[in-house]
Amino acid sequence: MDVSDLPAVNAVLNATAAGLLVWGRILIGRGRKDAHRRAMLAAFAVSVLFLVSYLVYHSQAGSVRFQKTGPIRTVYFSILLTHTVLAAAVPVLAVVTLVRALRGRFQAHRKIARWTLPVWLYVSVTGVAIYVMLYKM
Repeated sequence: MDVSDLPAVNAVLNATAAGLLVWGRILIGRGRKDAHRRAMLAAFAVSVLFLVSYLVYHSQAGSVRFQKTGPIRTVYFSILLTHTVLAAAVPVLAVVTLVRALRGRFQAHRKIARWTLPVWLYVSVTGVAIYVMLYKM
């Protein structure tokens, strides 16, 4: 695998994380706590793999400029700005949420998970959108 393959790998990892997050939410809503736990641990693992791959790619390739002009440029930078700001919060939110669950502090876990899930899901989905806009448009 070449470093140029990593953006596609990153998009797949982001999409997988998003799917696992949604599935985990559905599972807990159905009362399936063990399955929820497995899905969320998998989402966390996939996100860690994403972060490693992302850092490797950008350490080798640098930044990639968005080449399009017109209204799509404004859309792209709006998505990128919100994605970047929220992405900085995801590792902290995810770790705190995970640690609270693993320690059995479920009331505290639920309290922060209400914030963590939408932020993490938004970052994962917009990560895929950014990939599409940068490499497929």
